[in-house]
Amino acid sequence: MIPSLLRRLALLALLPVLCASAAIDRDYKTTPVMRLEVRTLVQMLEYFHYNKDVVSSADYPQLVTDYMAELDPQRLFFTAPDEQALRRQFGPRVETDLAYLGNIDTAFDIFRLYEQRVQSRTSWIFDELKKESDFTTKEHYATDRSKSPWPANAAEADDLWRRRLKFELLSDLINDKPLAEAKTIIRKRYERMLKNVADIDASDVQEMYLSSLTRMYDPHSSYFSADTFEDFGIQMKLSLVGIGAILGLEDDGNCVVREIVPGGPADLSGQIKVKDKILAVQQPGAENIEVIGMKLRRIVEMIRGHKDTKVTLTVQPHDSAEPTKQKSVTITRDVIKLNSARAQAAIYDLPDAQGQPIPIGVITLNSFYGPSDDADTKELRSTAAQDVAELIGKLRQQNVRALVLDLRRNGGGLLSEAINLTGLFIGQGPVVQVRDSLNRLVVDSDTNPGITYDGPLAVLTSRFSASASEIFAGALQNYGRAVIIGDSTTHGKGTVQAVLEMKNYLPRTNQAPGKTGAAKLTVQKFYLPNGSSTQKKGVTPDIPLPSIDDYLPIGEADLPHALVWDEIKSAPFDGHPLDKAFIQPLLQASQERQDSEQEFVYLKKQIARFKERQEQKLITLNLPERLAQKKADDEFKKLMDAERDRLAKYNFAHREIKLDTVLAAEASGKKTPATDDGDTDTADDSITAKIDIHLRETLRVVTDALRLSKNPLYWANGAAPLTAASLKKS
Repeated sequence: MIPSLLRRLALLALLPVLCASAAIDRDYKTTPVMRLEVRTLVQMLEYFHYNKDVVSSADYPQLVTDYMAELDPQRLFFTAPDEQALRRQFGPRVETDLAYLGNIDTAFDIFRLYEQRVQSRTSWIFDELKKESDFTTKEHYATDRSKSPWPANAAEADDLWRRRLKFELLSDLINDKPLAEAKTIIRKRYERMLKNVADIDASDVQEMYLSSLTRMYDPHSSYFSADTFEDFGIQMKLSLVGIGAILGLEDDGNCVVREIVPGGPADLSGQIKVKDKILAVQQPGAENIEVIGMKLRRIVEMIRGHKDTKVTLTVQPHDSAEPTKQKSVTITRDVIKLNSARAQAAIYDLPDAQGQPIPIGVITLNSFYGPSDDADTKELRSTAAQDVAELIGKLRQQNVRALVLDLRRNGGGLLSEAINLTGLFIGQGPVVQVRDSLNRLVVDSDTNPGITYDGPLAVLTSRFSASASEIFAGALQNYGRAVIIGDSTTHGKGTVQAVLEMKNYLPRTNQAPGKTGAAKLTVQKFYLPNGSSTQKKGVTPDIPLPSIDDYLPIGEADLPHALVWDEIKSAPFDGHPLDKAFIQPLLQASQERQDSEQEFVYLKKQIARFKERQEQKLITLNLPERLAQKKADDEFKKLMDAERDRLAKYNFAHREIKLDTVLAAEASGKKTPATDDGDTDTADDSITAKIDIHLRETLRVVTDALRLSKNPLYWANGAAPLTAASLKKS
């Protein structure tokens, strides 16, 4: 793997150490345990990773730049000359250091330089805050610099920071804070940033550096330090009381909501969504503490707490047209309410041409869950497929004419449950193909010939539908068993990760290595029965709907180094996609409604406004202009809120259908709180005035399909489409 190794090793002694004098008060060095872990991690990447051949010797110098970006994601502290000097010094030796020596002193040297830059810049900021600010000049600031170059020199860096400070001050001024208070807030922010940097220890540096390495292979692979791995285990067991959200750090240092645990306090509040940023955390009666740049472990510790205690989060909504919009959300910590996390159903009555109701069943499934390890009650033993089967039985007793399965908030879960759920709607057959890095292929099939529901079926998806959701939706699309409706595509996560504990792979020694970390590596890839990967492209709906989600960087394709889409040989299966002759009339009718219905006029206005703000890369630093912009935004929101409330009056009548265990819990006084399910495109935080445009249109599409199904012109092989009977005769 490494050419001319001996020659390069000999050169190591001649290389200068750029940052030796930059050490401030810490002297981090690669420890013996670190050396073992580093060499082992490189070997694991080269042997276990699905994309193991993607990184070559020529790519290793890029790790210097990637790690700099990990430390300085907004390109604010380092400069272009820093990058050039660091790559000259460390680039040629990175591979040798990692693969053969297990040495990460390069990471510590670069970190010391970063720490020095942060300290000097913070002193500069404190001096700058003492000066007068002019908010009448015609200047702009780019809020997202993650893809920008580092400043060309010190003068350019000073000018960049001058505009950044003005941007931060304006964000407080337009929210009615006095200038003196705004300056105090900013000073505290950077004092905290200094403390956060000082809190970074050697294991944190190791984690950042090695995760930068793993992400050269794909965006889902990472290295966990011993402490992080311990936290990871706690999260997976859901054994601590908190708000029911899985958090992560973005490249810009912001804490972002990765997942909302169904049935948790955050989910039930309806006020926090996936991809929202958490900017600050406040305990009752205490100071509101900003968490930007803080270590994830510390943020999680601040949010966790005892049952029935409150925590207030300052949140920046992911779909806000105004980049500085914030809201305060107070959540009561609690254990996960399992009944709320489970599948839910309702019957919607749609009027036919004569005004008679057509009952359509809707089942909302937010995860592919399975039984708990300590399942001692029926509630804990429940699975997604079992619950959906029970709800289907209840819906059929109510004579529903068709069924919609809503997976818009379903980020995945157990693959086995996705297979079992698919089996409720088809006879025997393959559901997913799984291939590893050695090209070994396993076909996972539904082996139960029974079919729980054989009627017309639709699956509603979004860009947040990921992993197991995509397998389920894609398989039903392959079989022609359901019409898929939703955003332009699903998330596109078609890979499988395995968490490998380092201690199980380290070389045997006479001395125990002490606490070690773990590697999370991408080891497999998913393919649908027809051989198409769900990776990157996701599942394309038969009926696409306009969506704000399509203009957000939330899909797999938006991630750097995402594995490519490809396809393999189709597995033999008894089915085929819905005929275009059937889909086309549904698509045309939906498109006509999208062009004329008032609710789509409302939605398209929201999308257009959001697109306009997304394309506005530069924010004005002129106070009168910002105030005028805020006034326009407030007026637009007021108009949209009024229009939303008006449209909500025309919602279809519906009634809930509940699982037996939920009914029993409610009978005993444990009422399940109302959830805020609904359209991810609806900006409203209110539960009482909700219009779910995507669900409304899906119900209309289903009624159109029912009408077409009566016409033999659209039948295939003697059976109506969207029915299990058509599969048997295909």
